[in-house]
Amino acid sequence: MPKAYVEAYGCSSNLADKEAVIGILKKEKFLLVEDPASADINIILTCTVKIPTINRMLHRIRKLTEIKKPLIVLGCLTKVRKNDIEKINPSVSLISPDWIDCIGTAAHAALKGKRTVVLEDADKQKLMLPRERTNPVVAIVQIAKGCLSNCTYCSEPYRGKLFSYPIECIQKEIERSLAEGCKEVWLTSLDNGCYGFDLGTNLAKLLNIVYKLDGKFFVRVGMANPAHILKILNDLVEAHKNEKIFKFLHMPIQSASDRILALMKREYRLKDFIKIVKTFKKEFPCLTLATDIIVGFPTESDKDFRKTLNFIKRFKPDVVNISKFGLHSNTVAANMPQVDNSIINKRAKEIFELVREVQMEENKKWLDWEGEVLIDERGKANTWVGRNFAYKPIVVKSEKNILGKFVKVKITEVKSNYLKGIVLNKSSCKL
Repeated sequence: MPKAYVEAYGCSSNLADKEAVIGILKKEKFLLVEDPASADINIILTCTVKIPTINRMLHRIRKLTEIKKPLIVLGCLTKVRKNDIEKINPSVSLISPDWIDCIGTAAHAALKGKRTVVLEDADKQKLMLPRERTNPVVAIVQIAKGCLSNCTYCSEPYRGKLFSYPIECIQKEIERSLAEGCKEVWLTSLDNGCYGFDLGTNLAKLLNIVYKLDGKFFVRVGMANPAHILKILNDLVEAHKNEKIFKFLHMPIQSASDRILALMKREYRLKDFIKIVKTFKKEFPCLTLATDIIVGFPTESDKDFRKTLNFIKRFKPDVVNISKFGLHSNTVAANMPQVDNSIINKRAKEIFELVREVQMEENKKWLDWEGEVLIDERGKANTWVGRNFAYKPIVVKSEKNILGKFVKVKITEVKSNYLKGIVLNKSSCKL
């Protein structure tokens, strides 16, 4: 059997692609190995979300090239840095995210010394492919490609164009996942907020179908742009009332300065974000709010930055993904006046420290909470990670394998980024 090594980076959609790539390779009788040096062919799924990430991707491509085995590069980097990749490895095979179903054919061809390059755009849904799950409890289900935004800092190759997968196809993929033992479904895309706008439907309608499926499971709704959530706000809140939907909202603000948001072309303002948060928290006081912030966007002043700090102090998001602005050469933001790196670093440190304080303050509210938790991840040394109804990560100890089980837990200790608890009654564990 030919041996293949696969590594992946980036978003949950890329992780879903990795699962499909491995599933297809195994169907094609490849043996998956954990060491690229021992493989007959190496495969890397790439990401372009940040400049440091791009640099890391190019570095990994150099390292894999040095092994002198056939190499296939998949993912977004193939679309935005094709020339850079080919300079490193002229014989590399390149496959864009639209064509991961070609990986089997491309892998066999590469073993014979033939190069495959498939980069053209194609509106193809990637559901019901063979799949080797990274986590047997979690089903990562992509629901769309692209988005309807054109943010001035973004180099994502599918920005500004949306291709939503039909609800019936998503339903079949989830039904298959549940039948295979999954208990947690991640609905993912570049922007879940605009899902279905090209089909005459929307995210709320999709959720209303999903939670009616048979079985006991949770659904995590991935990142959604506030500009699109506004259009379906009441229906989306109503859909979240179902007990199968995690009370979790991932909504990037990027900046709390309206001036910066306008330069970013984010299509919403601070008051819109606040309206959404207040509407959700009125119905779900324990909502887990996740957001993203870019520090040091071009022309960001100290006043702009302070507005973002004040936003964090006021709304206390549970999860904050902080990014230092990185200049993508092919974006509008690249031509704007840049903020000095020393200022960006100073601001990033300040906001990171504030976020840690806020997270600890918010997590203390969960102390002594008791309730049901789905164990969805293995930890270290007989520890397991579970999620409650609000998608809060809770670490518990158990010598038994409780992955995929629902257990009753009491929170006994809090950290800034997770909770610790004890299983109250082992007999309450349910498959």
